[in-house]
Amino acid sequence: MKYLVILILFNSCTLIGQKVSTVTIVVKSNSAVTIDSIFITGNVSEFGIWNPAAVPLTKVSDTVWTKSFDFKKGELLEFKFTRGSWQTEALNENNMVPDNHTLKVSTDTTLIFDVYQWQDQLEVGDKPIFEGQITGQVFYHKNFVFEGIEPRDIIVWVPPGYNELNSERYPVLYMHDGQNIFDPKTSAFGIDWQVDETATEFILEDQIEPLIIVGIYNTINRSSEYNESDLGKIYCEFITNQLKPFIDKNYKTKPGRDNTFTGGSSAGGLISFILLWENPDVFSGAICISPAFKINEIDYVNNVEEFSGDKKPIRIYIDNGGVGLEEKLQPGIDEMAITLMNKGFILEEDLFVYYYKTAKHSEKYWAERFWKPLKIFLGK
Repeated sequence: MKYLVILILFNSCTLIGQKVSTVTIVVKSNSAVTIDSIFITGNVSEFGIWNPAAVPLTKVSDTVWTKSFDFKKGELLEFKFTRGSWQTEALNENNMVPDNHTLKVSTDTTLIFDVYQWQDQLEVGDKPIFEGQITGQVFYHKNFVFEGIEPRDIIVWVPPGYNELNSERYPVLYMHDGQNIFDPKTSAFGIDWQVDETATEFILEDQIEPLIIVGIYNTINRSSEYNESDLGKIYCEFITNQLKPFIDKNYKTKPGRDNTFTGGSSAGGLISFILLWENPDVFSGAICISPAFKINEIDYVNNVEEFSGDKKPIRIYIDNGGVGLEEKLQPGIDEMAITLMNKGFILEEDLFVYYYKTAKHSEKYWAERFWKPLKIFLGK
């Protein structure tokens, strides 16, 4: 199987100062099965903000679909193709879920993609190879309900030795996008964070304290819930007022703020920061990986700048890559780090900021560096 990409660039015949460029996407499906529809999904609203069924391409023939978009020059795009769900995603030549396609818009561009295989069309023996699996013991709590937001599932990972008959209690890390952190089969992109493998390794090597990790699944309202919107405020109330008391009641936790953390990536990194910043009596630390602090209409840096109270007794971990969308997020991350230092936070004491130049905005790269915040917050 092959997954080919051909790039054709057209020099615009308009003025050199042109600020908008047209990106035309062409997908050729060479599958033996008839295809009814193809969707593009990606990191910008024009691509549906990773909703796999929001932006259909226009059918030209039985094998060709296309659509054109206008973007500002310099816009960083990441995208994939589906037939309406993540279970029908286009695969690469190795029958594996591919990395995001990326483009930095610079001129009028036509991208042509040849797709030979889709995830749901593989025979059982040829099913895509997922990177990782669930390691250790997990418990599922289905269809958690809280007034004002969509119901969602909760997955709870407990550390090695948890079931032993002893009185030991554990710190808790609450993580957003919970379906992406343990299990590649539920991850939106077929690759999970491998949080379970990383935590297990470091616990067994006695490098970190054993901990409980709570994965909070996202919903169709992820974008609204993972910022300071009204839904975002309700989401934070759900975690502090319902989920945390439930976890403390049903698991062997250390319920105090000093042993309660939150973490996530991208918009999940933003809501982790908000959850900590607004609730320092509940949480003592946040893991903000590739966080969307200030981008497009989002600007939580301003909230921190306007805060005039005493310095909050919290610790903050921030990191980011340097490729694709990461490059677009970096200015907001730099501004947030400077703002926090102006508020009295000290690097390598209660503020930890790291940059990974070659890392992209995806679970694969977040998995590679998740050990770092674990060591900082729970290291022995």
